[in-house]
Formats: sequence, structure tokens, C-alpha cells
Amino acid sequence: MTATSSLNRLAQESSPYLQQHAANPVDWYPWGAAAFARARAENKPVHLSIGYFACHWCHVMAHECFENAAIAEQLNAGFVNVKVDRQERPDIDDLYQRVIQMMGQSGGWPLTVFLTPEQEPFFAGTYFPPQDRQGRPGFPRLLRGLRMAWEGRQNEVRENCANFLQGLRAHDEQLFTPPGEAVQRPADLPAEAAAAFARNTDPVYGGMGGAPKFPNASCLDLMLRVARRTGAAPVLEALQRTLDRMAAGGIYDHLGGGFARYSVDERWDVPHFEKMLYDNGQLVKLYADAYRLTGQPVWRQVYEDTIAYALRDLCHPDGGFFASEDADSEGEEGRFYVWTPQQIQAAVGDADAAFACHAYGVSRSGNFSQGRSVLQRNQALDEAGQAHLAQLRARLLAARSQRARPGRDDNVLAGWNGLMIQGLCAAYQAGGAAAHLQAARRAAAFIDRHLAAPDGGLYRVWRDGTASVPGFLDDYSFLANGLFDLYESGFDPLHLQRALDLVEQILQRFWDDGLYYTERAAEPLIHRPLAPFDSAWPSGLSEGVLALLRAQALTDEERYGHCAQRVFARLEAASRRNGFGFAHLLAAREFALGGPTTVLFAGGTVAAAGLITAAHRSYRPGCVLALAEHVPAGMPLRGAVAPLAQVCCSQTCEAPIAAADALRARLRS
Repeated sequence: MTATSSLNRLAQESSPYLQQHAANPVDWYPWGAAAFARARAENKPVHLSIGYFACHWCHVMAHECFENAAIAEQLNAGFVNVKVDRQERPDIDDLYQRVIQMMGQSGGWPLTVFLTPEQEPFFAGTYFPPQDRQGRPGFPRLLRGLRMAWEGRQNEVRENCANFLQGLRAHDEQLFTPPGEAVQRPADLPAEAAAAFARNTDPVYGGMGGAPKFPNASCLDLMLRVARRTGAAPVLEALQRTLDRMAAGGIYDHLGGGFARYSVDERWDVPHFEKMLYDNGQLVKLYADAYRLTGQPVWRQVYEDTIAYALRDLCHPDGGFFASEDADSEGEEGRFYVWTPQQIQAAVGDADAAFACHAYGVSRSGNFSQGRSVLQRNQALDEAGQAHLAQLRARLLAARSQRARPGRDDNVLAGWNGLMIQGLCAAYQAGGAAAHLQAARRAAAFIDRHLAAPDGGLYRVWRDGTASVPGFLDDYSFLANGLFDLYESGFDPLHLQRALDLVEQILQRFWDDGLYYTERAAEPLIHRPLAPFDSAWPSGLSEGVLALLRAQALTDEERYGHCAQRVFARLEAASRRNGFGFAHLLAAREFALGGPTTVLFAGGTVAAAGLITAAHRSYRPGCVLALAEHVPAGMPLRGAVAPLAQVCCSQTCEAPIAAADALRARLRS
């Protein structure tokens, strides 16, 4: 940053998050060789700050510390300062989140890490205030202490780094079951984990844990899969309680649709208002799948309105989906979403204000700050009341649309679009809305047009006409499964072929006696990350295993299944110890139990439409669908003129079925 420049290096970056910091007085570098070369040349430690566009506390620390001239002077004098967008570089984020967890903290964002010029960590934290506050050291005091330690006790600091590096290696080694070691396996590991999740579900409000409370979509998905197979009533009841309470609470946007990232309380009342594409893609799929199993009409309304939100507010004109919306507008968290009784009255009129306030839980005291309320739906209404509220909702949404909107992160991320494609396909199969299938096709075409690399791989990020950052395992695996879902929805063989191509790329780029998060040829970090645990989204490893299993079922290629079973074996003990962290890997194991079922269709998609619809409306998660002419297993049915379906499992095919009702009954058995 030169003396005459008002902007730092981040102004040249494409990331919206990095650009938010371009006017900071901090002499920021993006992650790269230049920053670490300077640190080595000047023997300075590196201050690494990781966040993302919609992160509220990232904004708070930016305003309090990075825009503070005195603190910036400290940072510039004693450190080389590096900013990372965790959505662009999740590998860096995962690596250094592990460091803060080794220090006994829970991690999160903003992530603040101090490194040697060789990228080795020696201290980590999250948010730091500008002065000492509530037992948390102020950032200036922390910077003084770390600079003194680096300049006066550098050998001791580097010894601390060695401990962290050893901890990273030991952590990975402890995950794996040694070859040949016997593992005490429960009779049904997915069912055991789902039952544990049910026991730990809040008996009143649903969800797991207290405040803050997250949806934990991977855990809920496993519960749904297990409930379908076993009929376990406690699992289904816990799941239903969670889905109902989330849909009624303030974490759900009752006017515009879509879910916020989490609730700050255990009741789902008040959210942390940012909306993330990955949450909404997963929750669309979860509510659509749950609707297929139970027929609950409110769940259909939730997934349809969430899709409407994504198409209206997160969709590029050419079909790709943007990453997120911020929690803040006009410098205030939640301002766009909250209401007072007076604002309700102004929007719907005197005659309807009391009814609207009652229906949405808006009161004079409010449930948020300054007498304002986050809308909820905890009041039961009869059919006439529901119809009337739908009219008022449209008027309230129109009034809200006149407010200043939160900022939008207009990065298009390959993996997160894969999750949204999965959700759209589940919605199409559940309800048959052609618009949902068309939206999935447009998103897939956008990714193929803008994020496909010349060598057959993927870029992770696209923005303003430029693709950047080589894809990570979750980009490949989320998109592969999205394309498998898209094939099973519309039966375009190009989607099947591209999904299989991505599975091949996964093995070529990420396989090394197991699946790693980064490619073999990726930029070397101090430790190659595995990233095996589910977080707010499934791990790339677990989605990769599911893609391998689906590829095996559709192609009869045994090597795909062998690789999946190798991952299961290596993580057997770890997934038994930590079902929460490996919920989606257990969902992949659930898919594999007994061998996945394949349903083949013959006679063409038009003539077989009734049979295909019967399969789509049935929730059978351990199942793959295909046209007979597209897969090896369909050979006996090829050439059939009449529409037929055939169910195959464990290399055995049943007699063909001609009637949709008969297929529906077979799939529900």
C-alpha cells in the first residue's frame, strides 16, 4: 500500500469479501507467494485473517479494528497481513481451523491466525475487540504481545509451531483404523447414529444442542434415510419436530422464503440473518424428501417458497446461483427482516394489522432489539385464515422490497451450485413442477459453460466473467451427485456422462489410498487437508463416496465400489466414535446397505411417464434410476416397445412391471 494510494492490494482481487477490505488502512496481501516472500525477507510473522462476505462478526472486527488507523499502524509495522476468503480457499480455512481447535476453542469466523514466514501457525483466535472486553484481550494488546514474543523469543515460538504440526499429523493418523485391526461394529451403524441423534433432539423445539442452534442438515438427512428403511418412530418423530419448529421459527423467512444460517437461541426464534446457498440447497432437498415420505403439505410449501427465494434473489440471469446474502443492511444486522406493529399497520392497513401481527407474532415489546420482531408462525389458523394471511404476506413482501437490501456475494461456487441442483431435483421429483427441473438444468449448464476447466476438471469460483481457483473435492463430489440427480430427473444421457466423468476426475485428482480435500497437484500447504468431517455442509469425502457408489450402481464398475469400501474401512472406528461428524458418510453407508436398488425404465420417457412419476414420488434413498438403453444392467430390457419398469438389486432383477400402481407399491415395500 503506497502513501498516495487510498486502496490496498485487495482492490485487484475478484472476491467480494476481499474487496470489502480494499479501503482498509491495513496493508493487506491476498494469500500468495508475494506475502510470504516479504515475511521471509523482513523476518516478520504473518497475520492471517479469514472470513467471508456475509459474516456479521467479520464485519464487526473490520469496522472496529481494520478500519482503525492506530491498529492498522500496529499491523503494518509488525506483521505481513494476509486476507483470505474462506469461500474461495476452504483448504486454507480448514487447515487453520484445526489449529484453533487444538487450542481448545471451537473455531469460526473471523478466524485470526499468526504464522511464521513458512506458514506454520503459532497462535490462533477468532474475533478480537479493539479494547479488552469481557475477558477477551483487545486486539492491540494481543498484537504487542505477539510481536514481542516473535522478536524476543523466536526459537520458543517456532517450537510451538512444531507442536501444532505434530498435532495435525497425529489427528489424521488417529482417524484411520489400522489395516487388519478388528473393529467392534454395531449391527447397524447408520441406525445407531440416527437413534442417538433422536435421543439428543430437543424434546420441545427440535434440533440438537442449545443456543446457537444450527439446522445440521446432514444429521437430519441421515435420520430421514434411516426412518424410511427401519420405520423407527422415535427417529421420525424427532425429525418431524425439528422440521416443523424450524419452519415455524424466525430462522425461516416467512415472507420471502429461505433459511438463515442459524438461530441465536434454542427456539429457532431469532436468526443470525445471513442466508447461504449451501444451507438452502440442502434444506430444499431435506424438506422435499421428507414430503415424499410423509406427504406433509406444509413441508411442500417450505421447499417451494425456498426455491422461489433462490430463483428471485440468488440467481444469475443465466442460471447459476450466487453464494449468499449478508445479515446486515444500512449498517445494522437484521434491519431488512424485522417489523414493528406500526410498520405492519402501514403495509396492510388498519383493518388487517391486528390479524397479521397475531399470525406473525409481532408485538409492541418485540422479540428482537428496539421493540422490533422477527416474524414467526406459531399460531394455528384455519383454512380461511391461511388464505387471508397469504394475501397479507404478498403485501408485506411488497412493502419489504422497498427497503435497502442486504449485500449479496455474487460469487458462483461450483460445489454450492451442486447442492442447489440436488435440492431442485428432489423438489421436481417430489412435486413434478417443470420449473424446478428447468432451474436445475440451467444451473448445470451455467457450471458447464463457465466453471469447466479445459482439462476436464472444475474451477471453484466464477465472478464477472472470470473463473478462478482449481476445484476442491467438495466441488467435484457435490456437482457429481447433483448431475446424477439431474439425470434421474430428466434422463438426459449427457448429465449421466458428465457425472461419471467427474467421478473419474475425483479418483485421478484426489485419491491416494483414500480421498483428500486437495488435488495431488495443488499448491502445497504445511499439511495436506483431509477435511473428512461434515460441517454446515457434507464433507467432500462423504459426498465423494456416495458418488462412487452411485457410479458403481449405474455402470457395474467394481473399482468404484472398492474405493468406497476402502474409505468406509479406514474411517470405521472414527465414524463409530463420532456419528455427528460423519453423518453423511453414514448416509453413504446407508445407501450401500444390501446393495443399492436400480430401477430401469424401457419404452421411452413419454410412454413410461407414469412409471417414472411413480418412482419419483416414492422416497427410496437407496435407489438409482436409469433408462435401460443408458446403462449395462438395462440390456435385457432394450428394445421393449411397451413401457416397463424393472427393479434390480444384488445382481438380481425382478419381473418387469407395467403398471404405475404396482411399481409404487413395490418401491414403498
